[in-house]
Amino acid sequence: MAQRRTPRHRRMWTVSAAAIVVAGVVAPAASGTTTAAPCTPGATYGPPLPGRTVTAQLIRGGFTFLEGPTWDRRTGTLLMSDMQNPTGLQGVQPSSVVRYTPPAGFDTFIAGSGSNGLAITADGTRVLAATHDNRTVSAYSLADRSRTTVAAGYLGRAFNSPNDLTIGADGTTYFTDPDYQRGNRADEQGGRTSVFRVHDGVVSLVDDTLRQPNGIVLSPDGKTLYVGATGGDVIMKYTVFPDGTTGNRTTFATIRTPDGATVDCAGNLYWVSNSEGLVHVYSPSGAQLGTISAGRPSTNAAFGGPDGQTLYITSGVSGGGFGLYQTHLGVPGNPY
Repeated sequence: MAQRRTPRHRRMWTVSAAAIVVAGVVAPAASGTTTAAPCTPGATYGPPLPGRTVTAQLIRGGFTFLEGPTWDRRTGTLLMSDMQNPTGLQGVQPSSVVRYTPPAGFDTFIAGSGSNGLAITADGTRVLAATHDNRTVSAYSLADRSRTTVAAGYLGRAFNSPNDLTIGADGTTYFTDPDYQRGNRADEQGGRTSVFRVHDGVVSLVDDTLRQPNGIVLSPDGKTLYVGATGGDVIMKYTVFPDGTTGNRTTFATIRTPDGATVDCAGNLYWVSNSEGLVHVYSPSGAQLGTISAGRPSTNAAFGGPDGQTLYITSGVSGGGFGLYQTHLGVPGNPY
Protein backbone atom coordinates (compact mmCIF):
# COMPACT_ATOMS: atom_id res chain seq x y z
CA MET A 1 0.00 0.00 0.00
CA ALA A 2 1.18 3.53 -0.78
CA GLN A 3 0.34 4.96 2.60
CA ARG A 4 2.66 4.48 5.56
CA ARG A 5 1.08 2.20 8.15
CA THR A 6 1.70 2.45 11.85
CA PRO A 7 3.49 -0.77 12.88
CA ARG A 8 1.38 -3.19 14.82
CA HIS A 9 1.63 -2.80 18.58
CA ARG A 10 3.52 0.49 18.31
CA ARG A 11 0.22 2.37 18.20
CA MET A 12 -1.06 2.21 21.76
CA TRP A 13 -3.79 3.83 23.84
CA THR A 14 -3.30 5.36 27.25
CA VAL A 15 -5.70 3.40 29.42
CA SER A 16 -4.92 2.47 32.99
CA ALA A 17 -4.03 -1.19 33.36
CA ALA A 18 -6.25 -1.30 36.41
CA ALA A 19 -9.19 0.27 34.59
CA ILE A 20 -11.19 -2.78 33.62
CA VAL A 21 -14.23 -0.77 32.67
CA VAL A 22 -17.47 -2.37 31.57
CA ALA A 23 -18.33 -1.13 28.09
CA GLY A 24 -21.42 -2.59 26.51
CA VAL A 25 -21.52 -5.82 28.48
CA VAL A 26 -23.37 -8.65 26.76
CA ALA A 27 -24.41 -11.96 28.22
CA PRO A 28 -22.30 -14.74 26.69
CA ALA A 29 -23.49 -18.31 26.73
CA ALA A 30 -22.95 -19.94 30.09
CA SER A 31 -19.68 -21.77 30.44
CA GLY A 32 -18.18 -24.38 32.70
CA THR A 33 -15.49 -26.93 32.99
CA THR A 34 -17.28 -29.40 30.70
CA THR A 35 -16.25 -28.12 27.28
CA ALA A 36 -16.04 -29.38 23.73
CA ALA A 37 -13.55 -32.12 22.97
CA PRO A 38 -10.83 -31.71 20.32
CA CYS A 39 -11.85 -32.06 16.69
CA THR A 40 -12.94 -35.51 15.50
CA PRO A 41 -11.07 -36.68 12.38
CA GLY A 42 -13.40 -37.33 9.45
CA ALA A 43 -16.39 -35.56 11.02
CA THR A 44 -18.73 -33.65 8.71
CA TYR A 45 -19.60 -30.03 9.46
CA GLY A 46 -22.04 -27.53 8.01
CA PRO A 47 -21.49 -23.87 7.09
CA PRO A 48 -19.37 -22.00 9.64
CA LEU A 49 -21.11 -18.63 9.26
CA PRO A 50 -24.82 -17.77 9.44
CA GLY A 51 -24.31 -15.27 6.61
CA ARG A 52 -21.64 -13.54 4.54
CA THR A 53 -21.27 -10.78 7.14
CA VAL A 54 -21.38 -11.31 10.90
CA THR A 55 -21.04 -8.72 13.66
CA ALA A 56 -19.36 -9.72 16.92
CA GLN A 57 -20.63 -8.36 20.24
CA LEU A 58 -18.49 -6.55 22.77
CA ILE A 59 -18.19 -8.38 26.08
CA ARG A 60 -16.04 -5.86 27.91
CA GLY A 61 -13.66 -2.99 27.21
CA GLY A 62 -11.20 -0.99 29.28
CA PHE A 63 -8.02 -2.90 28.41
CA THR A 64 -4.89 -1.37 26.94
CA PHE A 65 -3.97 -3.73 24.09
CA LEU A 66 -5.29 -7.29 24.06
CA GLU A 67 -3.62 -10.13 22.20
CA GLY A 68 -3.13 -13.88 22.06
CA PRO A 69 -6.47 -15.35 23.27
CA THR A 70 -6.48 -19.09 23.99
CA TRP A 71 -9.20 -21.26 25.56
CA ASP A 72 -8.50 -23.48 28.57
CA ARG A 73 -10.90 -26.42 28.22
CA ARG A 74 -10.21 -27.75 31.71
CA THR A 75 -11.45 -24.64 33.46
CA GLY A 76 -13.76 -23.14 30.82
CA THR A 77 -11.83 -19.88 30.77
CA LEU A 78 -10.10 -17.72 28.18
CA LEU A 79 -6.55 -16.46 28.67
CA MET A 80 -5.19 -13.43 26.81
CA SER A 81 -2.33 -10.96 27.02
CA ASP A 82 -2.96 -7.32 27.95
CA MET A 83 0.02 -5.29 26.73
CA GLN A 84 0.90 -1.86 28.08
CA ASN A 85 2.74 1.14 26.64
CA PRO A 86 6.53 0.85 26.19
CA THR A 87 8.61 1.75 29.25
CA GLY A 88 12.24 2.31 30.18
CA LEU A 89 15.28 3.00 28.04
CA GLN A 90 14.77 -0.23 26.10
CA GLY A 91 11.19 0.64 25.20
CA VAL A 92 9.78 -2.76 26.16
CA GLN A 93 6.03 -3.22 26.57
CA PRO A 94 5.00 -4.79 29.90
CA SER A 95 2.14 -7.26 29.74
CA SER A 96 0.11 -9.62 31.90
CA VAL A 97 -2.09 -12.63 31.22
CA VAL A 98 -5.72 -11.79 31.90
CA ARG A 99 -8.30 -14.54 32.50
CA TYR A 100 -11.92 -14.30 31.37
CA THR A 101 -14.46 -16.53 33.11
CA PRO A 102 -17.81 -16.33 31.31
CA PRO A 103 -20.18 -14.67 31.57
CA ALA A 104 -18.53 -11.63 33.16
CA GLY A 105 -15.49 -12.49 35.28
CA PHE A 106 -12.09 -10.93 34.58
CA ASP A 107 -8.95 -11.18 36.67
CA THR A 108 -5.17 -11.04 36.29
CA PHE A 109 -3.93 -14.62 35.99
CA ILE A 110 -0.17 -14.01 35.50
CA ALA A 111 1.17 -10.57 36.36
CA GLY A 112 4.28 -9.42 34.51
CA SER A 113 4.12 -12.26 31.99
CA GLY A 114 5.83 -10.30 29.22
CA SER A 115 3.64 -12.19 26.77
CA ASN A 116 1.97 -11.69 23.42
CA GLY A 117 0.60 -14.83 21.71
CA LEU A 118 -0.54 -17.74 23.89
CA ALA A 119 -1.44 -21.40 23.36
CA ILE A 120 -2.53 -24.07 25.84
CA THR A 121 -0.62 -27.34 25.54
CA ALA A 122 -2.51 -30.49 24.55
CA ASP A 123 -2.21 -31.98 28.04
CA GLY A 124 -3.74 -28.82 29.53
CA THR A 125 -0.94 -28.28 32.05
CA ARG A 126 0.87 -25.27 30.57
CA VAL A 127 0.31 -22.18 28.50
CA LEU A 128 3.05 -21.49 25.99
CA ALA A 129 3.76 -17.80 25.47
CA ALA A 130 5.59 -15.71 22.91
CA THR A 131 7.43 -13.56 25.43
CA HIS A 132 8.91 -10.31 24.17
CA ASP A 133 10.10 -9.19 27.62
CA ASN A 134 13.20 -11.38 27.32
CA ARG A 135 12.82 -12.24 23.60
CA THR A 136 12.06 -15.93 24.10
CA VAL A 137 9.29 -18.50 23.96
CA SER A 138 8.25 -19.44 27.49
CA ALA A 139 5.95 -21.90 29.23
CA TYR A 140 3.87 -21.05 32.29
CA SER A 141 2.55 -23.81 34.51
CA LEU A 142 -1.21 -23.44 34.87
CA ALA A 143 -0.96 -25.01 38.33
CA ASP A 144 1.57 -22.69 39.99
CA ARG A 145 2.29 -20.13 37.21
CA SER A 146 6.02 -20.87 37.31
CA ARG A 147 7.95 -19.97 34.16
CA THR A 148 10.41 -21.97 32.09
CA THR A 149 12.14 -21.24 28.78
CA VAL A 150 11.14 -23.21 25.68
CA ALA A 151 13.26 -21.39 23.09
CA ALA A 152 16.01 -18.93 24.09
CA GLY A 153 17.41 -17.93 20.69
CA TYR A 154 18.67 -19.18 17.35
CA LEU A 155 22.33 -20.01 16.64
CA GLY A 156 23.38 -18.11 19.74
CA ARG A 157 21.50 -14.93 18.78
CA ALA A 158 18.50 -13.45 20.52
CA PHE A 159 15.19 -13.40 18.69
CA ASN A 160 13.63 -10.06 17.76
CA SER A 161 10.37 -10.34 19.73
CA PRO A 162 8.43 -13.61 19.45
CA ASN A 163 4.84 -12.74 18.61
CA ASP A 164 2.52 -15.70 18.10
CA LEU A 165 2.66 -19.49 18.16
CA THR A 166 0.86 -22.74 17.45
CA ILE A 167 1.48 -26.26 18.75
CA GLY A 168 1.54 -29.53 16.79
CA ALA A 169 0.25 -32.86 18.06
CA ASP A 170 3.82 -34.01 18.77
CA GLY A 171 4.56 -30.90 20.80
CA THR A 172 6.47 -29.08 18.07
CA THR A 173 5.85 -25.36 18.48
CA TYR A 174 5.93 -23.04 15.48
CA PHE A 175 6.29 -19.32 16.17
CA THR A 176 6.76 -15.99 14.44
CA ASP A 177 9.47 -13.46 15.21
CA PRO A 178 8.78 -9.95 13.84
CA ASP A 179 10.41 -6.96 15.50
CA TYR A 180 7.33 -5.10 16.80
CA GLN A 181 8.24 -5.46 20.49
CA ARG A 182 12.02 -5.38 20.15
CA GLY A 183 11.98 -1.75 21.21
CA ASN A 184 15.44 -0.21 21.48
CA ARG A 185 17.24 -3.49 22.03
CA ALA A 186 19.96 -4.63 19.62
CA ASP A 187 19.00 -6.39 16.39
CA GLU A 188 20.69 -9.79 16.63
CA GLN A 189 18.84 -11.27 13.64
CA GLY A 190 20.57 -9.13 11.02
CA GLY A 191 17.41 -7.38 9.89
CA ARG A 192 15.56 -10.65 9.28
CA THR A 193 12.07 -11.34 10.61
CA SER A 194 11.44 -15.06 10.65
CA VAL A 195 9.35 -18.12 11.41
CA PHE A 196 10.88 -20.79 13.64
CA ARG A 197 9.97 -24.13 15.15
CA VAL A 198 11.17 -25.67 18.38
CA HIS A 199 11.02 -29.34 19.36
CA ASP A 200 12.66 -30.84 22.46
CA GLY A 201 14.56 -27.59 22.95
CA VAL A 202 16.05 -27.53 19.44
CA VAL A 203 15.20 -24.41 17.43
CA SER A 204 15.10 -24.64 13.63
CA LEU A 205 14.42 -22.06 10.95
CA VAL A 206 11.23 -22.35 8.90
CA ASP A 207 11.43 -19.15 6.80
CA ASP A 208 13.44 -15.93 7.12
CA THR A 209 12.14 -14.16 3.99
CA LEU A 210 8.76 -12.90 5.24
CA ARG A 211 8.20 -9.25 6.11
CA GLN A 212 6.94 -9.12 9.68
CA PRO A 213 5.47 -12.64 10.07
CA ASN A 214 2.68 -12.46 12.59
CA GLY A 215 -0.27 -14.84 13.01
CA ILE A 216 0.44 -18.55 12.71
CA VAL A 217 -1.81 -21.61 12.86
CA LEU A 218 -1.79 -25.31 11.98
CA SER A 219 -4.57 -27.14 10.14
CA PRO A 220 -6.55 -29.61 12.30
CA ASP A 221 -4.65 -32.58 10.84
CA GLY A 222 -1.33 -30.84 11.45
CA LYS A 223 -0.25 -31.24 7.83
CA THR A 224 -0.41 -27.59 6.84
CA LEU A 225 1.10 -24.50 8.47
CA TYR A 226 -0.29 -21.04 7.71
CA VAL A 227 1.60 -17.81 8.41
CA GLY A 228 0.39 -14.24 7.91
CA ALA A 229 3.03 -11.67 6.91
CA THR A 230 1.77 -8.28 8.05
CA GLY A 231 4.45 -6.44 6.07
CA GLY A 232 3.51 -8.23 2.86
CA ASP A 233 -0.31 -8.35 3.17
CA VAL A 234 -0.20 -12.08 2.47
CA ILE A 235 -0.96 -15.44 4.09
CA MET A 236 1.53 -18.17 3.24
CA LYS A 237 0.93 -21.91 3.31
CA TYR A 238 3.52 -24.63 4.03
CA THR A 239 3.39 -28.41 3.94
CA VAL A 240 4.29 -29.96 7.30
CA PHE A 241 6.07 -33.29 6.94
CA PRO A 242 5.82 -36.15 9.47
CA ASP A 243 9.10 -35.12 11.14
CA GLY A 244 7.79 -31.56 11.70
CA THR A 245 9.88 -29.94 8.98
CA THR A 246 8.16 -27.73 6.41
CA GLY A 247 8.33 -27.10 2.67
CA ASN A 248 6.33 -26.43 -0.50
CA ARG A 249 5.61 -22.79 0.35
CA THR A 250 2.73 -21.23 -1.60
CA THR A 251 0.55 -18.14 -1.28
CA PHE A 252 -2.77 -19.00 0.35
CA ALA A 253 -4.48 -15.58 0.26
CA THR A 254 -3.86 -11.85 0.15
CA ILE A 255 -5.29 -9.73 2.96
CA ARG A 256 -4.66 -6.29 4.38
CA THR A 257 -2.44 -6.29 7.47
CA PRO A 258 -2.93 -9.93 8.51
CA ASP A 259 -2.61 -10.33 12.26
CA GLY A 260 -3.62 -13.31 14.46
CA ALA A 261 -5.60 -16.33 13.31
CA THR A 262 -7.39 -19.47 14.34
CA VAL A 263 -8.93 -22.51 12.62
CA ASP A 264 -12.10 -24.55 13.07
CA CYS A 265 -12.56 -28.31 13.00
CA ALA A 266 -13.47 -28.25 9.29
CA GLY A 267 -10.17 -26.56 8.51
CA ASN A 268 -11.70 -23.15 7.80
CA LEU A 269 -9.34 -20.30 8.62
CA TYR A 270 -10.30 -17.16 10.55
CA TRP A 271 -7.71 -14.49 9.83
CA VAL A 272 -7.79 -11.12 11.52
CA SER A 273 -7.11 -7.99 9.47
CA ASN A 274 -5.64 -5.51 11.93
CA SER A 275 -6.41 -2.30 10.03
CA GLU A 276 -9.86 -3.37 8.82
CA GLY A 277 -11.22 -4.60 12.13
CA LEU A 278 -12.44 -7.72 10.33
CA VAL A 279 -11.94 -11.47 10.59
CA HIS A 280 -11.76 -12.93 7.09
CA VAL A 281 -13.01 -16.51 6.89
CA TYR A 282 -11.55 -18.87 4.28
CA SER A 283 -12.26 -22.47 3.39
CA PRO A 284 -9.24 -24.83 3.29
CA SER A 285 -9.16 -24.33 -0.49
CA GLY A 286 -8.79 -20.57 -0.06
CA ALA A 287 -12.37 -19.61 -0.99
CA GLN A 288 -13.62 -16.56 0.90
CA LEU A 289 -16.65 -17.49 3.01
CA GLY A 290 -17.38 -14.13 4.62
CA THR A 291 -16.24 -11.69 7.29
CA ILE A 292 -16.82 -11.06 10.99
CA SER A 293 -16.61 -7.45 12.13
CA ALA A 294 -15.36 -6.37 15.55
CA GLY A 295 -13.55 -3.22 16.68
CA ARG A 296 -10.69 -1.47 14.95
CA PRO A 297 -7.88 -2.34 15.09
CA SER A 298 -8.27 -6.08 15.62
CA THR A 299 -5.44 -8.35 16.70
CA ASN A 300 -6.38 -11.99 17.21
CA ALA A 301 -9.11 -14.62 17.60
CA ALA A 302 -9.67 -17.98 19.31
CA PHE A 303 -12.47 -20.51 19.68
CA GLY A 304 -13.91 -21.50 23.03
CA GLY A 305 -17.11 -21.84 25.00
CA PRO A 306 -18.92 -24.99 26.21
CA ASP A 307 -19.43 -26.32 22.67
CA GLY A 308 -16.26 -24.85 21.19
CA GLN A 309 -18.30 -22.69 18.81
CA THR A 310 -17.82 -19.25 20.34
CA LEU A 311 -15.25 -17.17 18.49
CA TYR A 312 -13.54 -14.65 20.77
CA ILE A 313 -11.90 -11.62 19.11
CA THR A 314 -9.52 -9.07 20.65
CA SER A 315 -10.16 -5.64 19.14
CA GLY A 316 -10.25 -1.92 19.75
CA VAL A 317 -13.31 -0.22 21.19
CA SER A 318 -14.93 3.11 20.39
CA GLY A 319 -13.25 5.89 22.34
CA GLY A 320 -9.92 4.08 22.74
CA GLY A 321 -8.45 1.04 24.40
CA PHE A 322 -9.25 -2.58 23.71
CA GLY A 323 -12.00 -5.06 24.43
CA LEU A 324 -13.01 -8.68 24.09
CA TYR A 325 -15.72 -9.55 21.53
CA GLN A 326 -17.61 -12.76 20.80
CA THR A 327 -19.89 -14.42 18.27
CA HIS A 328 -21.36 -17.93 18.14
CA LEU A 329 -20.65 -19.84 14.92
CA GLY A 330 -21.68 -23.09 13.24
CA VAL A 331 -18.48 -25.13 13.50
CA PRO A 332 -16.41 -25.76 16.65
CA GLY A 333 -12.83 -24.53 16.75
CA ASN A 334 -9.72 -26.61 16.81
CA PRO A 335 -7.99 -26.24 20.19
CA TYR A 336 -4.21 -25.90 20.29
